[in-house]
Amino acid sequence: MEQKRIAIIGCGNLGTALLRGLLDGQKYEPKNITATKRNVSALATFEEAGVNVTSNNAAAIAASDIVLVALKPHHILEELQHLQSSFREGKHVLVSLATGVSIAQLEAAIGIDIPVFRAMPNTAADVNQSLTCICSSSNDEAIYQQVEGLFTDIGKIQRIEEKLMEAATVLGACGIAFVLRFIRAMVQGGIQIGFDAKTASFIVNQTVNGASQLLLQNNSHPEQEIDKVTTPKGCTIEGLNEMEHNGFSSALIKGIVSSFEKIEK
Repeated sequence: MEQKRIAIIGCGNLGTALLRGLLDGQKYEPKNITATKRNVSALATFEEAGVNVTSNNAAAIAASDIVLVALKPHHILEELQHLQSSFREGKHVLVSLATGVSIAQLEAAIGIDIPVFRAMPNTAADVNQSLTCICSSSNDEAIYQQVEGLFTDIGKIQRIEEKLMEAATVLGACGIAFVLRFIRAMVQGGIQIGFDAKTASFIVNQTVNGASQLLLQNNSHPEQEIDKVTTPKGCTIEGLNEMEHNGFSSALIKGIVSSFEKIEK
């Protein structure tokens, strides 16, 4: 089967992470991937690897079958309207990575009948550990699997209803920053109790990775694993209770809800 040609329109942080993940996955030859950015010099390393690099979005679309659009939400609809004539029915599939822009809005912007998807990966695509939530108005399972195939190369996928895409953005994409802020705080605490920064970072990073794997591999609830660590009058429950007294869980939940409400406005 002939390999699909991929275009990534707008290689900022997320688009670049996705591009790097696709190259690492090695399912798509670099010659079949086109990446766009106004400042193409920022993509020089990818060009050296064989990726087609251009600042011309229309040319990138014309040379592709699946178009991944990684533009900012406030730019995407206007840009797609400008690019209407570049899309072809029966040829193209459009995948938007923009937060808060609906499938109906995307379809109206391009003005032709092609399969339209929304996908929300996160920047862990850079190390092939993304979580990507996907939805579409298309019922074509073959096309769905083609699109999912792009993201299985960079991590795990989850099909969801479109009404949950904004929630998925907060939990899966913004969530990267939330977890990293938690990790940073743990490292700072580790330094205060005696470790140098490098050693504290290593211990914390591996501990967080181990905690995640416990839940994923054991398919268990966090409280089950917490119970295994906490002992009566022990230092773990002392620390946990002090965090809760200072609003740890409440602050995190409020932050998640606040991010979601920002998207909904």
